[in-house]
This record gives sequence, C-alpha cells and structure tokens, in this order.
Amino acid sequence: MIIDCHGHYTTAPRALHDWRARQVAAIGQPGQAPSPAALRISDDEIRESLEDNQLRVMRERGHDLTVFSPQASFMAHHIGDFQVSATWAALCNELVHRVSRLYPRQFIPAAMLPQSPGVDPATCIPELERCVREYGAVAVNLNPDPSGGHWTSPPLTDRHWYPLYEKLVEFDIPAMIHVSTSCNACFHTTGAHYLNADTTAFMQCLSADLFHDFPSLRFVIPHGGGAVPYHWGRFRGLAQELRKPPLEEHLLRNVFFDTCVYHQPGIDLLTRVIPVGNILFASEMFGAVRGIDPYTSHPFDDTRRYLEAASPLSAADRQQIFEGNARRVYPRLDAMLRAQGR
Repeated sequence: MIIDCHGHYTTAPRALHDWRARQVAAIGQPGQAPSPAALRISDDEIRESLEDNQLRVMRERGHDLTVFSPQASFMAHHIGDFQVSATWAALCNELVHRVSRLYPRQFIPAAMLPQSPGVDPATCIPELERCVREYGAVAVNLNPDPSGGHWTSPPLTDRHWYPLYEKLVEFDIPAMIHVSTSCNACFHTTGAHYLNADTTAFMQCLSADLFHDFPSLRFVIPHGGGAVPYHWGRFRGLAQELRKPPLEEHLLRNVFFDTCVYHQPGIDLLTRVIPVGNILFASEMFGAVRGIDPYTSHPFDDTRRYLEAASPLSAADRQQIFEGNARRVYPRLDAMLRAQGR
C-alpha cells in the first residue's frame, strides 16, 4: 500500500473561495459577515473537484490513500481574529470530512486548527476534539507562526503550546508542523516561508527538551525537513555544543520527515542522511510545484518515482517509507485501515 501523508484540498470548489472573500471583506463589520449556512457545495461539486485532479493522479501514480487536510496557504491565521479563524477552520474541516465520506478508501482527514496570533492555543482544543471524535481526523496541521511570517509566537517548545500537546497525546495523533501564507514580503510563501519554518521547527526542538515532557508526542516536519538533511552535520554539532544527547536519542523518536522533495538528488540525500524509520512518503499533490520537470519530462511532485529510484534503499525500506511508518506514526490511520480490512 502507498500512503501519502501530506495532501491538501487545493482544488476545493469555487464557492469556498468566494465565501472566504466575503468573510475577509466583512472583517470589522460583524453584521456583514456571511453565515456558515451561506456556503452551499453539493456532493457532485466535491466529486467534480477531485475526479480529474487528485483522484486521477493518485490512480495514475498508484497512490492508495492520502491524509487530506484543508489548503495550507488558505489557513491564513493572520487574517482577522480568533472568531474569524474558528469559523473558517470549521467550514474547511467539514468540507474535508465530506471528501472522506465520499471517498473513504482514498482520503482520510487531518484537521486545520483555528489558530490566531497572540491567542492561547488551548482555544483550538474544541475544534480538534470535534474533528477527531466526529470526523475521524488522524492528525492536525500545527502552524508554528500564526502571524504569517513575522514569528510573534513563542517557540514550539514553550509551555505556551502545552495544552494543545496534552490533547494530541491524549488522542495519540501527530501534528504536521505546517505554516500558512506569508504576509512578509521578505519570505515567499512556498519557496521560503515553508522551508524556513521546517528548519526553524527542527532547531527549536533540538535546542530544548520538549520530548522529555511529552515522550509520546510526534511531529511530522514536511518538505523533507527544509534544510535539515543538507545540514545534518551542523545540527549534530550544535546538539553536541548544547550538551544534548545524539539526535537519534534526542529527537528521532518523536520527529519525522516527509518526502515532499521534488528532485532525485534531494530524495537521495534525504534517504541517506535520515534513518528510514523517520521518513514518510508524501507528495503534497497538488501543492507548491505542479509543473513538468524539463530534465526528466515527469511531474516535479511525482515523488514515488524518486523513491523507487533511490539507492541503496531495499524493498523493505521502501515498504516502510510507503506504508509502515505512516501506520506507526498515525495509529488512528492504521486502525481505520484495519477496520477496512487493509
């Protein structure tokens, strides 16, 4: 089985975008804000948004299942206040849930949290509970920078985040550390902000002792970990200078990386530097890069192709990356698959 742990609903029907535009336009004018009931999307519209997009490509590439969440750049936690984010997150999560109901063998939901700059993360817990208990969410996307590129929140290792971590541990679900749109002109959203955040999150974890307090908490750092594999020696050296245990003991029982790396040398480096047990298959299809690589004549985001060509991975290594690690890191996903006889 091939499980893609990182997919976003980037092809959602136009009505969702229009509703959001009306919500944003009404910020500061509460009486003008659209009601959630004003968003009307039929099952047929959902099917149309997926059949010739994600589902077609999944079939072509042989992907069996995608952990599916709302569009990351669309989370935009910096826009409006907590109530704006809460309403928006609830709508997006419900739509992804409907996708999983229509295609239960192809999609399983991960939740967007209603984060807001300067607001206690504990305010996200009701939506998290609803998504896990009612929608069957197997993970959440956690934005370490709700300010949109200005980094006004404490590090992920600060007690500021602990109420949320306690709930993640209670539900035994991982958090994918995923920022949203950058409103800072210095950082392009997908080319800089995403990769900066991946690297930053890893270094925050390295420099503290978060997993002493939460030994079963699990983070998935996407996009191959940003700069992490390329600078593994730097991070090992910094851990040594900070008198931390070796990274294998300090972080790699809790921190995992996905394969959203869009060229063969990048995947080769990832699989040679990071232990196989810490790598999860993902493509982020359709995500930041959707074109055809002129060097290969294949889509940049066809990451299965890179893994199958990566050496010296064995067949057992590939099975672990394609399926085994996801079942272990996302135990609710494994339980769902077992219930389906898979």
